[in-house]
Order: sequence, then structure tokens, then C-alpha cells
Amino acid sequence: MKTYSIAYAAVTAVAVTFIASGRHDVGAADAPTVPSPTETKALAEQGFIYGLPIVMNYAVMYEYAVDKGGSQFKAPFNQLKNEPRVYTYKDTAVITPNSDTPYSFTWLDLRAEPIVLTVPAVEKERYYAVMMCDGNTYNYGYIGSRATGNDAGSYMVVGPDWKGEKPEGINEVFTSTTPFSLVAYRTQLFDPADMPNVIKVQDGYKVEPLSAFLKQPAPEAAPAIDFIPATTAGIKENFWSYLDAALQYVPETKMDKEIRTKLATIGIGPNKTFEMKELSPEHKNAIIDGMKAGDEKISTYLASGMTNVNGWQIGSLPGDEAHYNGDWLMRSGTAKAGLYGNSAAEAVYPLTRVDGNGETLDCSKNNYTITFPAGQYPPVNAFWSVTMYDGKSQYLIENPINRYLINSPMIPNMKKGDDGSLTLYIQKNNPGGDLEANWLPAPNDTVYLVMRLYWPTTEAPSVLPPGKGSWKPPGIVKAK
Repeated sequence: MKTYSIAYAAVTAVAVTFIASGRHDVGAADAPTVPSPTETKALAEQGFIYGLPIVMNYAVMYEYAVDKGGSQFKAPFNQLKNEPRVYTYKDTAVITPNSDTPYSFTWLDLRAEPIVLTVPAVEKERYYAVMMCDGNTYNYGYIGSRATGNDAGSYMVVGPDWKGEKPEGINEVFTSTTPFSLVAYRTQLFDPADMPNVIKVQDGYKVEPLSAFLKQPAPEAAPAIDFIPATTAGIKENFWSYLDAALQYVPETKMDKEIRTKLATIGIGPNKTFEMKELSPEHKNAIIDGMKAGDEKISTYLASGMTNVNGWQIGSLPGDEAHYNGDWLMRSGTAKAGLYGNSAAEAVYPLTRVDGNGETLDCSKNNYTITFPAGQYPPVNAFWSVTMYDGKSQYLIENPINRYLINSPMIPNMKKGDDGSLTLYIQKNNPGGDLEANWLPAPNDTVYLVMRLYWPTTEAPSVLPPGKGSWKPPGIVKAK
């Protein structure tokens, strides 16, 4: 899937999922009331905004943990998959992927019993973070340099229905709102020669059921699930059927009870079945228009719901359930900006599609630069980077030097100005000579740039609070 904007004409075939669900043989007096086209449009808009992150997450879960024959498969549930490499243009399951830190992944199935995550002692100068993100796309817990330090430890993850005491030997307990949850490990890579050291750290990560950790008999296994197939590429044609499938594994909470009740009236929710034959043209158009309106609202939020700082959009997008507080538009905007982003305390993500004058970045027409004055690099406790993405797909860019980003560990090998400043060259062609070290290869097209500021400082100068901090990212300038 090249973007998460919906090809609205393509959804007419599945739009009938909004017609009465749970259909059964009843008398006319018992027949469900079909909402008007106006009501249907409003509900389609709300449902799209509420459901987009849940659908995106379900599709990634299916590709990463269920579809063993798929190109994006990582490992079965409760097994760890270490990636002894950084992401490249070939990785397309998640938009706006991070290529700073080699990843490790595990998708947890918390139905039968809790899962214990054990981390090794990591050298103090190496940043790492273990982020827990559930089916609601809430970042509900962290292990790592900022959150728990670099000492070894064991941490327990439990599902929404778990009740019990913290066992001996467990440092902390984290609770997921859903029975299935992603755990994403980010381990800092200093340079290509450092990869063997990253692998040693990854080898120290351990995932095991609580019974194994306690050396006790395992409880009865949870029933096997025949997951409805889903792919990120299939979201635009199958949004409503994917949402129905995903909601089976996203228990209703006080926070989303109202929207879930509304969606149930039009046939969206767990254990619903859809009648595909009786949708009127008016209802089809209402659903298409509602989805389009929802998608436009998400894009508008991303353009205006954050603070514009020299052309960069900065906001506190990802977070936990309390952070979103039922703001489904913020949650959907977060997913569209980049699924599985860190919470602000862990990392801040200034992002842009425009230069400092607000004009669209288009490297088919222009070259650009960004200059950090001496001593005014992004203020972080760990490290920072600027990553290049295709402006349309938000995927990494294939390029002749296999460089997808420039980060702070690269600075010693880069050319500086006479005044100590650092200029990055954002263009499709190699600037050549000493300037190649400062080149961030761009597509022959529009551009999407993301800064990643890992473990931002809390004292001035700081990017925190996001968009209102004393440190400002420099604007991108069109080269003369």
C-alpha cells in the first residue's frame, strides 16, 4: 500500500458492510432500521477516524506474526525476532520506518498467561528502548535507557483481564488493553562496524511465558485463532471487513464505549456478519463520502494540529491511553504520520513536507539544504537523526550509496563550515567530493523528512514540550 489515503471508488464493493449486521430471519416488525444516507455518512466518517489505527495495526500483526509465508513475516506469537540490520527501502509493512536502530520484534499473545521480557545489561553509552504498543496503538510501557536504565532486568506484560500479584524476580508489570500486543526493541547502532556489538545486545533479549520464568507447569494453551487475512496493501479495499476482524481482539473500554456502540448500529464490531446485497446507491455514496471526509480530517489535523516551527510540524502525537483521552482524530493522525512512533518523553519527531517558506519540497525541481549553527544541534540525551522518505509512499528511498538518513554519530566524518556549522544537502544527485558525506539522497519527486530526537533533554535548550520548547529546528532552504 503506497499511502493510507483511501481510493474511495475502490470501496464500493465492501461498502455494504454498513448494512444491517447479524442478520437473521425475523418478522418485518423486528427488522433492523437502516440509517439514512446522512446518518450513514456521519458514522462512516467517525468509524474511519476511530478505526484506521486499529486496522493498520491488525494488518501489520497479520503480516509480522501470522502469515508465515509472507515477505514481511517476523516470528510467531511470543517469539523474538532480531533484525541484525537497519531498515531499507525494501521494508514496506510499516510506513515511515526507522532506520536508525536495528529492531527486534515480538508480538505477544497474552490470553493464556503473562509474558516476561528480560533484558541484559547494556553499556551506558548505548541507547536502547523497548516499547510496548497494544491493539489500540497505545504505548502503554517502556523498558530501556530512559525508562529503566541500562541494567539487566525482567519485566512482566499482562493482558486486560489479568489479576494477580507481581512475582518475585519481576521488576515491573505492564498492562495491555488488548490480548495481542507488539513489543518493539530499538538498539542504537553507532556505525556499520558496530553491528556485531548490537547483535550481542540483541542476543541478550529474552521472551518467555511467566510459567517458564518461574519454572512452573504451563497453564492450558489459549484456543487457536483462524485470523482473517489482512495486508497493509489491502487496507483501502477491505477497510470495514478488516476493522470488524480487528475489533474481535480489541476489548471495549470506557473510553471507546460510545463510538463502539454507534458503530454496532451499522454493523461494525466483534462477531458481526454483513449482508452484501441490498445497499442502495445513496448509501454507497454516503459511505464513500464519509470515508473521504474522515481521511481529509486526519490530513487536516496533521497539517494544523501540530505547531509549525520553521516549516517543521512538531507535536506530541504518540502516547498511552491517557494521552489520547478519547481523541480519535489525534490517534488516527499519529498512525498516518508513522505507525508505532515513540511517546514524546522517549523521542520527538519534527516532520515536514515543506521548506522554511512553506513551499512543497520537490527534489525533481530543486535542491535544498538545512544548516545547524555551531553548538545548536538537537538537544538530546541519546542521539538524533534526519531521515528521507518518498513524499507519496512515506517509504525509504533506494539510492546509490544506500544512505537513508544522517544522524549525530556521523558528524565527526562530515564537512563543517568555517564557523563550525553543519550543512546537510538534500537533493537527488550526489554533490560530490567532501560534500558527499553531508548528502541525504532524495527521490526525483516530492519529499517527506522526519527528524528523530531520541531521549530529548528536559532542561533548556529543549524541544520539550513538543512544539513549544526553546530549541527550534532550522528551516530547510532552497539551494540557489
